[in-house]
Amino acid sequence: MCGIAGIIHFDPRETVDAERLRRMGEALRHRGPDGAGQWIEGPIGLAHRRLAIVDVAGGAQPMTGEDGTVVLVHNGETYNHPILRPELEAKGHRYRTRSDTETIVHLYEEEGERAVERLRGMFAFALWDRSKGRLLLARDRLGIKPLYYACTDRELLFASEIKAILAAGPLRAELNDVVVPEFLATRFVSGEETFFRGVRKLLPGRTLAWSLQRGFRQRRYWHLPAPAPSPLAFRDQADRLRARLEEAVRVHLMSDVPLGVFLSGGLDSTGVAALAARLTGGPLRTFAVGFAEKGSNELAYARLAARAVRAEHREVVISGEQFFRALPRLVWHEDEPIAFPSSVPLHFVSRLAGEHVKVVLTGEGADELFLGYNRNRVTSWNERLGAAYAALIPGLLRDAVASGVRGLPGLAGRYARRTFMALPPGPRSLFFDNFAVFSQTRQRALLADPGRFETCDPYAEGLRCYREAGGASLARMSRADLQTYLVELLMKQDQMSMAASIESRVPYLDHEFVEHVVALPSGLKLRGFGTKAILREALRDLVPREILTRRKMGFPVPVGPWLKDRFPAVVREFALGPRARRRGLFDPVAVGRLAAEHQAGAADHADRLWLLIVLEIWQRVFIDREGLDEVIAA
Repeated sequence: MCGIAGIIHFDPRETVDAERLRRMGEALRHRGPDGAGQWIEGPIGLAHRRLAIVDVAGGAQPMTGEDGTVVLVHNGETYNHPILRPELEAKGHRYRTRSDTETIVHLYEEEGERAVERLRGMFAFALWDRSKGRLLLARDRLGIKPLYYACTDRELLFASEIKAILAAGPLRAELNDVVVPEFLATRFVSGEETFFRGVRKLLPGRTLAWSLQRGFRQRRYWHLPAPAPSPLAFRDQADRLRARLEEAVRVHLMSDVPLGVFLSGGLDSTGVAALAARLTGGPLRTFAVGFAEKGSNELAYARLAARAVRAEHREVVISGEQFFRALPRLVWHEDEPIAFPSSVPLHFVSRLAGEHVKVVLTGEGADELFLGYNRNRVTSWNERLGAAYAALIPGLLRDAVASGVRGLPGLAGRYARRTFMALPPGPRSLFFDNFAVFSQTRQRALLADPGRFETCDPYAEGLRCYREAGGASLARMSRADLQTYLVELLMKQDQMSMAASIESRVPYLDHEFVEHVVALPSGLKLRGFGTKAILREALRDLVPREILTRRKMGFPVPVGPWLKDRFPAVVREFALGPRARRRGLFDPVAVGRLAAEHQAGAADHADRLWLLIVLEIWQRVFIDREGLDEVIAA
């Protein structure tokens, strides 16, 4: 796990400034405290920061091939390099190291750009082909590793984190306001755009090539497979799934340094820990995080899971003061406003793990693969009941019912307004807008100038992925989440762990395992009111019953009670304060109403206030360029 960065001038007569390149690498120091390297040749410069995991002594970068025509900087792990290496050696390639990075160099020498299709792992890399004068940027299939880039009229800048691009200059941080509606609705920005005007991200499963002769060319090298019917019985499918998951965990244990597992106390991470414990043979190191507040503490389940696998377990409990004090620095680490409050405890447990290991396995990705979210189940029932309702009830009567439902008071009305009786059919309303933090209706009330954002569809990328998927709606939901929501979760994993200089790995997102799971019929995953059915069956003998059957909590963080009772000053400063108002994005009256209702306990606006708070902190850190010590969040 590392940090990469680079500059390429479009004019071959120019030479990369070594100091600019050094600043880019220095901005990524936390990603690679074990070493630094750079390579400059005329208009091209590559920088690398190293966190040494495999071949600690010999894997320094930038790395070249035998004849020096290929130069590579790489962030990630190639789990199938022990299989690829003998094949490449048989073709005459001579290895100088045991590093998986060198395998990418030789594979490219052998197969060119298509080499990326043979890599099994998580990666983002930049490769300069001196013989062809071509730069190749590549990102892994699921987007586990990040890669950002920016173009000016004279150069291309790229890096593992946006702050490294900004460190190079002359690009200044400016809010890319076209992303605001999507952020307010979904918490994150899918697609190529970022919060920074002029900075884009390379999407998962893509390569971006540049040469003076051909200019830019982007290629998508991987697609999720379509669902396929299966003749196997449920139990047989579960056995096959178990074998595939065990194999994915096995390859993710590749490491020359100490390794552990993050435990949440849920099914997904407990399953990974149980399989890892069996495969390693020795005591597994596990780590968990919690809060003192009872409703937001899963540590009892994490301890149960640790005992079940006989782990050497450690945990950390964080306070509200610690949480809010950490926010500005973690916004800086995440580059964009923190979508999920759970990023903060994730960083604290990463710091704890970093005192004992350099690699951790996590349970990320299982919810998206196995339809583990409540919104999947609710949307499916809304669609089924809505279709029957539409077939039985005339249109005019449905309109009257919808009008009546929208006027219902209290809790019953709030739930009824989110059902097929009040919502139009289709994924936009039933799946995307229904579960938005700020629905499109709420956004029109919140934004100071809604007309400014009229052409910004917050669900454009999600709907594109949904429609591209094909098949039944549950499969489409899963595929949309895998290509949008999950990518944001993976950025959280990457940046919060790398801020603590440790590597996080996600066995559920091994692409061969993903291809197997997404092809399974949705009925094997969501059965009645039960989620992740086939995964539960596959792990039944490994996971304690209390965890196997418990209700999903989803890494709860007590932000709502904190903002209401103990830290209302955070709302007053970052949502209602004069600096936030002067930015002119939001109607102060609408924001004040949200804050007042939350404070009075009339409504739970924790998620909405959270987005407004972290957006303001982000603007102070990046747009105002305020020192982190000056941004006080509590």
